Amino acid sequence: MLNFISDTVTKPTNEMLHAMMNASVGDDVFASDPTINDLQQKAAKMFNMESALFCPSGTMTNQIAIAVHTNPGDEVICSYQSHIYNYEGGGIARNSGAQVRLVGNESGILTAQDVLSNINPSDSHYTNTSLVSIENTTNRGGGKCYNIEDVRAIAHVCRENGLKYHLDGARLFNALIAKNENPTDYGDQFDSISICLSKGLGAPVGSLLLGSNDFISKAHRVRKVMGGGMRQAGYLAAAGIFALENNVARLADDHKRAKKIAELVKGAPFIAGTEEPETNILMVDLSISSAEYLKKLEDKGMLAIAFGPNRIRITTHLDVSESDIDQAISIMKNLD
Repeated sequence: MLNFISDTVTKPTNEMLHAMMNASVGDDVFASDPTINDLQQKAAKMFNMESALFCPSGTMTNQIAIAVHTNPGDEVICSYQSHIYNYEGGGIARNSGAQVRLVGNESGILTAQDVLSNINPSDSHYTNTSLVSIENTTNRGGGKCYNIEDVRAIAHVCRENGLKYHLDGARLFNALIAKNENPTDYGDQFDSISICLSKGLGAPVGSLLLGSNDFISKAHRVRKVMGGGMRQAGYLAAAGIFALENNVARLADDHKRAKKIAELVKGAPFIAGTEEPETNILMVDLSISSAEYLKKLEDKGMLAIAFGPNRIRITTHLDVSESDIDQAISIMKNLD
């Protein structure tokens, strides 16, 4: 079965498994797992940030960051398409007691003006705006990427207005490859960054939260409260180190393959249109319901996921080969 549901479905390669099984481990709750410490230092150095914290998931890293940056009753500015709002179980309200100001457009990309126009006045009638969170790439926006100039423009608005600035970088490395940008450019702009190891980078588990020493010290306490303290998790961290050292540059292959599908299935049965993908996510609009189309694909040996009543998402990743891409195109072009 060809699985294009998500880049989270990848499984460790033999080389990654070898690195995992040969990892040196300790007890990370006591900060004594050497492989986790190495991973955290490696990621922080990569983004020119002071410190990092290894967590089980990107939802946890995002929720920790929000909890550290806000007080109960504060307001978070984010896109109405954002993962932190749509797919984290209401965690902003439940974990931090904060509310959201939803802005932006279908792409999920915010502008500096979006932020500036939605900062509440200093008046007791209004909630305190304390945090801006952006997502790069944008999941619901179809893998679209920010330009670093726009990232800097929002950072300037945040600094001028005393707001913290968080990046949900679940697929940040896809954006860096697509835009040919440098991780340190991002580290210079944000108060905190979440990066995921278990999507395009191919690790089985794990995300990292990056920030200043003071921020990570506070984040460590919140991770404990959320039950995110792990013991001999260096086996997982070894997969993360392998991913950062071996699987970043190859993301370009996933991007090319998504573009290939988009180009070659134009005019195929039941396809009303495709968005030109920037990265590894392809959104496909349909002339029939998503459920009906996905059933047709599954019957032919291909899996994707619904992203609306007449829209599906196809995600390329390291577990689908060039021949798999050709087979998927053939399936889509010959559906009846």
